[in-house]
Amino acid sequence: MNLAQRWRWWRERRRHHPPDEVHRAGELAEQRLAKIARAAGKANGWQVFESVRIPDPEQGGKREIDLVVVGGNTVLVVEQKHWSGSFEINEHEEFIQHRKNGTEHNHSTVHQRIQRKARMLERLHVDRVGTKANLTFQVVLAFTNRNLAWPNSVHELDCLVSDEKGMIALLEGEHPGGTNLDVLETMAGFGTWDEVHLNGGLIRKGDVLDLGLGHDVAGWMSTRADEAKATVAHARSLLSLLRERPTSVTWGHGQQRLKADVPYGAMLKMHVVGQESPEEIPWSTVQGVLLSKPEGWND
Repeated sequence: MNLAQRWRWWRERRRHHPPDEVHRAGELAEQRLAKIARAAGKANGWQVFESVRIPDPEQGGKREIDLVVVGGNTVLVVEQKHWSGSFEINEHEEFIQHRKNGTEHNHSTVHQRIQRKARMLERLHVDRVGTKANLTFQVVLAFTNRNLAWPNSVHELDCLVSDEKGMIALLEGEHPGGTNLDVLETMAGFGTWDEVHLNGGLIRKGDVLDLGLGHDVAGWMSTRADEAKATVAHARSLLSLLRERPTSVTWGHGQQRLKADVPYGAMLKMHVVGQESPEEIPWSTVQGVLLSKPEGWND
């Protein structure tokens, strides 16, 4: 390893990747809604599943549902939006947001997309258990920003429209009945997105395709049945230029732990949500990794 390569790796280890504040605000709002839903629905037996990834047999790949709330034979398929300003719905059912800074954004057919996800989720469940069993799948559009103005036309759509207070009232006020174990087993089979946390706070979400840490780590990962977390330690002093492996990663899943040194130039391969093709991320820029639990019956 020549000095130029060591210098480049050292600079990467010291580089900061600040978080995307707009997307981060949306993620925090999703987490808040999930926390509120769990608290409000606990007494009545509602159970909440976050960031549910379901396979798309028609278009390929995966589709994400923000929240799925299950109680008895009722399944609430929730699309959360933390928009500000106002929005209108045009004749094509496209949601046009008017931001307070004077710009506007076409969010396309939000309602139709989440309806399609709900139908896919229903089909996946029926294919697994062989019957719908009198289930009710209900789409919910949850607008969580108090500074958002809604048009009356949103209530004409075939879905429930709610804010945080409305979600609380719904889950606290409705008793959905006894637990449906078949539905809960279906939901438990889905995974969520993997996360790669970069130095400085930026979070990349998607599917980690290859860790790039060798066969020993890959073999250890192949035995896991739950999520795995990694913390990364970087040596950043000038003297670290002399070290052969200045980065180390500590993995954990369940009660198991594994520590590995990271060789110079090591990359992990990830298909980031919203991007057309996978990309390589240098381990020198990584602060931590969260790998979602392996998917169950629906692999």
